[in-house]
Amino acid sequence: MDDRSEILKDEYQARFEGNEKYRDSVWKLLCSEIFSKYIKPEHSVLDLGAGWGEFTRNIQASKKYSMDLNPDCGKRVSGYSQFLHQDCSTPWPIEPDSLDVVFTSNFLEHLPDKNLIDKTLKEAYKSLKKGGLIICVGPNIQYLPGLYWDYWDHYTPITGASMAEALMLQRFSITRRTDRFLPYTMSGGGNPPLVAVAAYLRMPLFWRFFGKQFFVIGQK
Repeated sequence: MDDRSEILKDEYQARFEGNEKYRDSVWKLLCSEIFSKYIKPEHSVLDLGAGWGEFTRNIQASKKYSMDLNPDCGKRVSGYSQFLHQDCSTPWPIEPDSLDVVFTSNFLEHLPDKNLIDKTLKEAYKSLKKGGLIICVGPNIQYLPGLYWDYWDHYTPITGASMAEALMLQRFSITRRTDRFLPYTMSGGGNPPLVAVAAYLRMPLFWRFFGKQFFVIGQK
C-alpha cells in the first residue's frame, strides 16, 4: 500500500469510525429522495471518490463503478460495484461514451490543484454517453470561509459558481445549480434524527438557511 492510500485509510477511520450506520441511513435517504430523480435503475453509474461507498451501496443502478485511492473502499463496495483503485486524474479504464452518470460528493476539493480537477472532469466527459450527467456535491466555500480549512486535506476552494464554470470549460451544459443544498458535514457528531433529515430534503425552503454545500449538474 502506498503512502497516499495509507493516509486516506487513516483519515477515514479517524473521521467516520463509529458513525457508519447513521451515515449509511442518511445516504439511503439522499438516494431515494434526491438522486434517484436523476439516476434510474437501468443506468450505468460511476461513484467518483467513493470513500466508504455509501452512495454506491444505496443507489439503484444496473452497473456501478466506484473509484477511490482508499483501499478500504474496495472492501465496502464489494458485491455492489466494480472497484477502481486509482488516481482519478489518470485515464479511466472505462469505455468512452458508456456511462449514464458520474456522481461525486465531497471529493473534488481534496484534489491538490485545479489542473487535476480539470483532468478528472475531462475523463468524466469522455466516459459519459451523449446526454449523460455529472452530479457534483461539495462544500461551498462561499458559505464556509473559515470552517472549510478545518480539514487538513481540503486543498482547492470551490463555490457553486466555480464548479459550474469548471464543468462548462470541459464542455458540459449546466442543468442545475443549487448553491445551498446540504449542511456542511456528518463527521462532527450531533446526528439529527432521520425523520428530520427526510423532512429537510423534502423542503428546499430550509436549504437557504442551513445549506452549506453546492449541488451542480452538468450534461454532456
